[in-house]
Amino acid sequence: MKHQLEDYNIFLDHILLKCDSTNAINLTRNPIMHSRIKHVEVRHHFIRYHIIKGDYIIEFIDTNHQLADIFTKLLLRDKYYELKRALGILYVNSLN
Repeated sequence: MKHQLEDYNIFLDHILLKCDSTNAINLTRNPIMHSRIKHVEVRHHFIRYHIIKGDYIIEFIDTNHQLADIFTKLLLRDKYYELKRALGILYVNSLN
């Protein structure tokens, strides 16, 4: 992700990831493997490695403020417009 941003002349020391799952956050912070999570895919270990390394910082965000929901869930109209405003998405007509 850092390399892709560098292609656009955006240089960051670390990338902030916002997650609404406390279990997922705890898995990234605890390097001890538990028998209950042995099925976790390689991509999650990759993310944990980069969080420990300091490339990514993971932060909790409650479900009501998760901006990614606009791309992944069917939302009520009010929630849709709220997230759209939070992302800074404008109508082309509103730019005039």
